Amino acid sequence: MQAVILAGGLGTRLKPLTKEIPKSMVPIQGKPFLEHQLNLLRQGGISDIVLCVGYLGEKIKDYFGDGKGFGVKIEYSEETEKLLGTAGALKNAWDLLDDTFFVTYGDAYLILDYREVMRYFKKFNKLGLMVVFKNFNRYDKSNVVVEGDLIKVYDKRRRAPDMVYIDFGVSVLRKKALGLVPKGKVIDLEEFYQELIGRRELLAFETQQRFYEVGSQKGLKELKRLVSSGQIKI
Repeated sequence: MQAVILAGGLGTRLKPLTKEIPKSMVPIQGKPFLEHQLNLLRQGGISDIVLCVGYLGEKIKDYFGDGKGFGVKIEYSEETEKLLGTAGALKNAWDLLDDTFFVTYGDAYLILDYREVMRYFKKFNKLGLMVVFKNFNRYDKSNVVVEGDLIKVYDKRRRAPDMVYIDFGVSVLRKKALGLVPKGKVIDLEEFYQELIGRRELLAFETQQRFYEVGSQKGLKELKRLVSSGQIKI
């Protein structure tokens, strides 16, 4: 199985930590966060990795190389002239993508049965799937409405009373879905997923496991505390 990790962001919420390193390289237990993330994905059966890099991407490439030393194969898609947004970054990686692949973020630690998610996705003839968690605004503001097997609403700005779910941070896409993304255009996944929702092409998969992230000072501090206390093993 293949996973695309979106690791090109500026990491503005983590400054000054991200002044000289990208946020995926922030250390946890003496190792870059991304190293722990790769270990988690490998344990889940994912060994083919595409890293979408931008801001300070050379530091990621210098450390991880082709991935052999970490038990995975890594290829890189670089945004050299400008950051294209999360969906634009996927489009930019077109030549490296399998027909079906996972998408996740370079600041997300997501404990999940990836094999089960892929099995579920392959039961349907849909363009995409979003893993969701019944959040009730606990760990962040909920932003998803689920109806049956499908995502009905995904909106990070406008709230609705029936928004009890949140985007977990993992999706599955068919490569052909990226035909909806104009090449070279700055576009985020939220806009792209809303297009899939309008076409009734975005499945929902509910997980019972909460998400963890290091993209904010609060999230980074929490993950470090949970790891040091032994509540999460990395």
